Amino acid sequence: LSVAMRVCRLLLLATFGLSSPLNALAQEPPPRIGPFVVDVRGTVPRFDQSDQLAESHGLLPGDLPRTGLGVDAGAHFYVFKWKAVTFGLGGQATLARAHASPAESTGLRPVTERFASITPQLSLNFGSGNGWSYLSAGIGAARWKIVPDGAQEGPADQERLRTVNYGGGARWFVKRHLAVNVDVRFHQVDPGTPTLGRPGSPRTTFMIFGGGISVK
Repeated sequence: LSVAMRVCRLLLLATFGLSSPLNALAQEPPPRIGPFVVDVRGTVPRFDQSDQLAESHGLLPGDLPRTGLGVDAGAHFYVFKWKAVTFGLGGQATLARAHASPAESTGLRPVTERFASITPQLSLNFGSGNGWSYLSAGIGAARWKIVPDGAQEGPADQERLRTVNYGGGARWFVKRHLAVNVDVRFHQVDPGTPTLGRPGSPRTTFMIFGGGISVK
């Protein structure tokens, strides 16, 4: 997690550092942030492999996938500005998947892990309409499925869990309405309910890196 937080700080510093010279050279004041933006990103999730998470699905820790691929999409509306901060309201949908295919000689099982969530978001934004950094957070709902290949989903895979979604990133507009973006996000998922004589999944926080485009 410390590596990801350093990445967030570097992104914010880079945005602030780039915006000052550009603003000084501009003949007109830079445009304001917003009024809205839509993001689409490809993502790389880093899932947890704890003992309790594996046990909650009748698996071994080595069965659990680690790194996967996914996509997220979001929309934000910018409602007002106070001093250097522009406040935004919006939401984000996240889909992520990872698959582990261990060699038969290891005795481990092939497993597919899927995570899906929808989360409202409050954001704090810094910069101008030419490019801005942000911090955002929200509380929503998620489903987290961890299923061995060829097996049926169990009760733990169907449970709806509360998730806290928080992170930060930046958008750089290469054209008036088109930007590239990067994002580092954490999902803190509530514990699951014990079922079938197994413990519930633990409170878990995992990280998702993302990059893509923004349109305003």
